[in-house]
Amino acid sequence: MARKPAVLVTGANGEIGHGLIHRLADLGTFDILALDVRPLETDLARRCAATVVGDVLDRHLLDRAMGEFEISVIFHLAAILSTRAEFVPETAHEVNVQGTLNLLHLAVEEARSIGRPVKFLFPSSIAVYGLGNLSAKRAAGRVAEDVGLAPITMYGCGKLYCEHLGRYYARHYRQLAAQSQPAGVDFRSIRFPGLISAFTTPSGGTSDYAPEMLHAASRRRPYACFVREDTRIPFMVMPDAIGALLDLLAAPAAALTSTVYNVSAFSPTAGELADLVREAFPGVKITFEPDRRRQAIVDSWPEDVDDTRARRDWRFAPAYDLDRAFNEYLLPNVRRRDLPG
Repeated sequence: MARKPAVLVTGANGEIGHGLIHRLADLGTFDILALDVRPLETDLARRCAATVVGDVLDRHLLDRAMGEFEISVIFHLAAILSTRAEFVPETAHEVNVQGTLNLLHLAVEEARSIGRPVKFLFPSSIAVYGLGNLSAKRAAGRVAEDVGLAPITMYGCGKLYCEHLGRYYARHYRQLAAQSQPAGVDFRSIRFPGLISAFTTPSGGTSDYAPEMLHAASRRRPYACFVREDTRIPFMVMPDAIGALLDLLAAPAAALTSTVYNVSAFSPTAGELADLVREAFPGVKITFEPDRRRQAIVDSWPEDVDDTRARRDWRFAPAYDLDRAFNEYLLPNVRRRDLPG
């Protein structure tokens, strides 16, 4: 029996997974095989050709999926995010690193089976950076892909190592073997800034103060922000993040000069975000009560990143600046989703 062609999306229940599955389904180009440790909600599941409840650490489950589906593209989104990872660092390492290694192995096997490279799309993070302290962060300005890579979180360490793993599988796999041949893994990674979605609630990221603030205000709840008002890191909204993944997927391999790319859209302070939210929701209470340890993590991340490489190689261009993101995407959709009636 012939296997069914499909695109594999791991971590399908996450913030990126929701948006990506809807966009892929709208395109109609791919059948979607969705994998997550929790069952998908009905509306999301019906947009997939098949769903699997399971863990990326389960090699037998991955082998069974490979036996039924012909997988030519992998979007590996499954991960334990930055804040949660600090409470269970060993588990986070196992899920984030070993899980990625398992999917890279699956990609090697699939490439051999179908006789062509498997595209492996991997969302990395600004958490791979570690700029030392606030003074170094402010002096660094827009940071390129190859500087400041000394992460201070388990999440950042894992993401950086997985970037290296992906480059190894793409370019150097079993290089000393007697009959060395390419692994057939076309690894492509995007280092995302903080991501803000109007449709899914935050789930454990250290940059989540921005979406938490907005969603709390839309529900008329007070919000105590866990970073200082002057805290600045880059952000983008979910439609641009999904668009970037799909644009990188479509880019010709010959045009790509790297396996890892920065992207960014806008870089406001937490205070500037709070002012926008207060203007949109008069009377809402937003205070700043910095958590010393989480603040130190955010202070190690850049104020902005240099995404020249992505703009040159695959013409990355975000559709949403801060004003358009807030007024055309976030506010209308959050109000529609969260307000009574």
